[in-house]
Amino acid sequence: MHKMHNTTAGRIFDFFNHIFLLLVAIITVVPFLYIVAGSFASETELATRSFFIFPKEITTDAYRYIFSTNSVIRSLGVSILVTIVGTIISMILTLTMAYPLSRRTMIGRNVILNLVLFSMLFSGGMIPTFILVRSLGLLDSIWALILPLAINPFNLIIVKTFFQELPKELEDASKIDGCTEFQTFWRVMLPLSKPVIATFTLFYAVYYWNDFFQALLYLKDTTKWPIQLLLQQLVMVANVGIGDIAEASLYEPPEESVKLAVIVVATVPILLFYPFLQKHFAKGVMLGSVKG
Repeated sequence: MHKMHNTTAGRIFDFFNHIFLLLVAIITVVPFLYIVAGSFASETELATRSFFIFPKEITTDAYRYIFSTNSVIRSLGVSILVTIVGTIISMILTLTMAYPLSRRTMIGRNVILNLVLFSMLFSGGMIPTFILVRSLGLLDSIWALILPLAINPFNLIIVKTFFQELPKELEDASKIDGCTEFQTFWRVMLPLSKPVIATFTLFYAVYYWNDFFQALLYLKDTTKWPIQLLLQQLVMVANVGIGDIAEASLYEPPEESVKLAVIVVATVPILLFYPFLQKHFAKGVMLGSVKG
């Protein structure tokens, strides 16, 4: 591999590869920089300048409008709670279901795997799911935002395949040492699964953080709204020029900058979460995805 990169063709490939990746990075980062800059810009500047990275005049009116009530702080707390609790529950259920399914000696394994695959292709639909959530007494409850999303079938299959690819000799050695199935899972398999755990923790966390549709369906109490749903309502209110939602705002909102500030508020927290898992992320995406 090293010799290939030292050839003329290899150096040309590396050059164009770096150029391509640089362009992708620019295309990805520059729009977000515009969003951040626009959230601090005045309405006049947003109306007269089609694109900029640095605003001429910095104003925090959009953020003052968003945080002018306790509603946003409360909704941020709800989203953080749902994301943390939901991610923990999802990872526990996914790992404890994936590991037994990776053992070929498990009784009924194929039947359960077929049911999991079936759920990837077909779902009950919105109305049957709503009826189920209502019959379980989860309406207007935080659990309605967590339990219906607890296990993602695709994630389960990938984690199952990862466990399946681990050397069987590790399991045999742990049994010789007197470990039970749970001890083998806890002491041997999980410590080897840090990349895949980090990766799907991030996937689940992003999914819970970004989801607003569950809240839109199942929550009537506005005090339980997650940040995504509340910010959507703030944008809708700003669009029609009304300066109050849930609790009164004392001034007319800057419409365009509010939209951009909403994106920043909803995006930055989950971006701050990523660096802690970055070193495991690339490896975890590849592990478990080679064989089905």
